[in-house]
Amino acid sequence: MYKCEREDEILSLLSDTEYATVEYLSRKMNISPSSIRRDLKNLEERGLVQRSYGGVKITQTSGRHIPFSLRSHENSAQKKQIARAAVSLIAPGDIVFLDGSSTAFFTAELLPSVSGVTVITNSVDAMACLSGYDVKAYCTGGLVSSENRAVLVGGYAQSFLSQIHADVVLFSVQALTEDGSFYDCYAEEVAVRNIMLKNARRKILLIDSSKLGRPSTFYQGNVRDLDYVVSDRDLCTFFTDPIPEKLVLSSRVG
Repeated sequence: MYKCEREDEILSLLSDTEYATVEYLSRKMNISPSSIRRDLKNLEERGLVQRSYGGVKITQTSGRHIPFSLRSHENSAQKKQIARAAVSLIAPGDIVFLDGSSTAFFTAELLPSVSGVTVITNSVDAMACLSGYDVKAYCTGGLVSSENRAVLVGGYAQSFLSQIHADVVLFSVQALTEDGSFYDCYAEEVAVRNIMLKNARRKILLIDSSKLGRPSTFYQGNVRDLDYVVSDRDLCTFFTDPIPEKLVLSSRVG
């Protein structure tokens, strides 16, 4: 197992518990305690975990770079619920842009149920998922992101997407604020997602309630320019200013 794979596995295990000992991680991963300690030291230096005598816990991150393997475990029940609601908005034969977010990934498991759908994605994990189904799926290609190894970014991915017009884009971000603005901390992903948003006829934001009102870095857009916002929370009372009613019609997924 490569170092990056070990670190992602450690974070995945820690996402299921508030605290774990070195011995527990060593036993679960079948890796020596000394290797676990080295990986934990590196994760702590990156601000992702906090070590204590004999054990470790995940830090309370806010807008930091969190690995896909950890993000996909966070609020997974809500994300799956959101994915089901989002896929109900997809019509047979639609061409769908799917970004590299963990929430959008959960829609990849459901999109093959829509007849004749075509998926275009820069998500490595979504592409792997779709390869197991009889569905037409295209990968953008590009550079594996140095910030988020689960997605492809850069000029090649942007050039590929700029030549395609889709019926709909399903995407998520790291933060949604009360004025309707949404943000992300991955600059390279923002650039790729901007092209998806520009070239898609319908735009659907997937956002779980843990991302409401939290800080992040790069401005991506405002919900008033979208067609739907799908969330596990009723967003009518979240926004400080009224927004078009159509935006929140699909926000009740519970």
